[in-house]
Amino acid sequence: MTAAARTYINDTYGNSYVPERPNVYRSAKTAQEAHEAIRPTSLEYTPERVASYLSREELNLYTLIWNRFLASQMAPALFEQTSVDITANTCTFRATGQVLRFDGFLRIYMEGKDDKTSEEDDDAETQLPPLSERDLLRLLQLTPNQHFTQPPPRFTQATLIKELEEKGIGRPSTYASIMETILNKEYVQEDEQRRLRPTQLGMLVNDLLVGSFPDILNVEFTAGMEAVLDQIEDGQEDWRRAIERFYLPFSSDLERADKEMRDVKGSGEPTDIPCTECADGKMTIRWGRNGEFLACSNYPQCKSTRNFTRDEQGQIVPQEKEQILTDEMCEKCGKPMQVRFSRYGKFLGCSGYPECTNIRKPGKPVKSLGVQCSECHEGDLLQKWSRRGKVFYSCSRYPKCTFALWDRPVPEPCPRCQAPFVVEKTTKQAGTVRRCIRKECDYQEAVEPVAEAG
Repeated sequence: MTAAARTYINDTYGNSYVPERPNVYRSAKTAQEAHEAIRPTSLEYTPERVASYLSREELNLYTLIWNRFLASQMAPALFEQTSVDITANTCTFRATGQVLRFDGFLRIYMEGKDDKTSEEDDDAETQLPPLSERDLLRLLQLTPNQHFTQPPPRFTQATLIKELEEKGIGRPSTYASIMETILNKEYVQEDEQRRLRPTQLGMLVNDLLVGSFPDILNVEFTAGMEAVLDQIEDGQEDWRRAIERFYLPFSSDLERADKEMRDVKGSGEPTDIPCTECADGKMTIRWGRNGEFLACSNYPQCKSTRNFTRDEQGQIVPQEKEQILTDEMCEKCGKPMQVRFSRYGKFLGCSGYPECTNIRKPGKPVKSLGVQCSECHEGDLLQKWSRRGKVFYSCSRYPKCTFALWDRPVPEPCPRCQAPFVVEKTTKQAGTVRRCIRKECDYQEAVEPVAEAG
């Protein structure tokens, strides 16, 4: 493929874009070389040629692979770095910039930036006009700015993975699971700029682990363990001795943590906020499956709980317990659903409580289809969502009636057996097809056939 790439580059872009020798790249120390590099199977299949056979996402991915592969075998780009000193009375101003003299591999591929680490990134890309010594310049604008040392920007997923690579932590196959874990466990949250901001839970877990396992929760240990595992793989280290060196101090730290680590889940984090339902209780911060909440310190005698937010300084702002009615109706009694809170987070409960005890998770509203249940002939079929977000249809009298369907009911009788309704399903292979709800009836009709590729 290298020879084919050089020929293609020469024929398409010219001889100046072909390096004297093929470019060879050394693999990073942490690279997992279980498979060869991803590349086009043949340079005959250009992105333009295969565009009609691929979806938009597939074409974007194929174009990225194609461009990166070709760019890896092209000549480097050449820049001219320029610095200009401008004197005005006793002051000296300096302008720096760069000029692209030869685009090289940038002709087809330019690496994007995940973050700008400093203002010099902007200065380095400034385009300067042609200048000569002793040229007279006219002042257009003078903008005085005072610069202070700024902390480094927060990590994004991309810059965090880059940092892990530089520190020798993890492997490419583990980076996705690391990101998934810290986001799903809500140790961090992404803001509007997709930067990772630690949550109170994340900082608490970090403090507890670093305080109890200082030998393990550090960069040197993680990177060193990766090196030891590589040595075991290469036969340079005995795995028994390596495990022993790790486990003996770890087991000692584990026993000490079992006795000394603060039990924040059981006792909570105390605050000075008084309980509104008992005389002498103070609210404590506790953690549930849906995050932080306030609970009375006199639990279980007092079961008062409250939600809270934090201001910009991180101070606790308790939320008042007010009745928040929604536009969603209870599928059991028809009254509006109300937003409620428990130690497990927010949920929807019927405003007719305690006469009606219907509750459900907040999310997409339940929708009635106007189709009577064919099993109990009393309830109506409702459109609902499963835990995994998949749409299904079940009787409004659940749990008394457990009738449910995955295919969408259509309020039209079966033209063959006069069943009260038919069901409809759409697939890529067959398009939209309607069939009878009764198993003994073989009625089936295509409503919308599959669109022909064109």
